[in-house]
Formats: sequence, structure tokens, C-alpha cells
Amino acid sequence: MRSIERSVTVDRPLATVWAYLSDFRSTNDWDPGTIETVRSSGDGGVGTVYHNISKFLGREVEVDYTVVDVEPERLLRLRGENKTVSLTDTITFEADADSTTVTYHAQFVLKGPARLADPLMSIPLKKLGDEAERGLRDNLNRL
Repeated sequence: MRSIERSVTVDRPLATVWAYLSDFRSTNDWDPGTIETVRSSGDGGVGTVYHNISKFLGREVEVDYTVVDVEPERLLRLRGENKTVSLTDTITFEADADSTTVTYHAQFVLKGPARLADPLMSIPLKKLGDEAERGLRDNLNRL
């Protein structure tokens, strides 16, 4: 299993940051690999499904993410899967009087023949994490 984790602190209210990021379609703005994310079903709560098309290592990848855990203004967790990868994305939120900290944690488990690429994933995943951090910071600061 591979993972990336990045934290971003912004001078924005928790409610505003939560409202933006708890709708996973916001990945259209901040996730560097996302080509398009649409909500397929649901209202954003547990069971909601988002269809994501991303580009990674030069390939388009389609994944249906399902919201599996929601704790308003604290945690959002989604799981996605296709024939080559299982994904778990967890976004946590913490706030004080002046700022909100968002931690984005993504886990990747390669499946089938794609597992052979696992030893080569460190550098591309670091780059993806760095770009996601930048995208989160830039877009959250615009709220």
C-alpha cells in the first residue's frame, strides 16, 4: 500500500472550508490529476457516489468513489476502486479561532498486473501529493 498525506492551514472559517471540500466535486479545482468529478448519486452523505476521471502517469483512470464516513466539520472518507487500484481518501478538519487545518490522506493499493509498478510509485506519488497540497492551499485561500 502506498499513501500520501498533506496538511494545509488557511485563514478561513471551518464551515466554509467544510462546505467546499465535503462536496468531492471540488477536486475539479484542487486535485492536479482530476479531469472531471461528477456526483452520480446521493446528497453528499454516506452512500453518495462520485465518478472521477483523472490522469496519472499519462493514462486516464476512471474510479467511482463512495462516501463511507462523514462527521460534519471533522471528517470525510471515500473509497474507490477499479480493476487496477483500490483507493481510500480521507480528509480531516481542525479549527481554532483564526484558522482551519485540512489534512488530506490518500491510500493506493495496486491490483493485478499493476502491482508490478508499485516499486516505481514513490516519485510520482510525492509529486501528486505536492501538487495536491498546492491546489488545496490556493483554492482554500480563494474562499
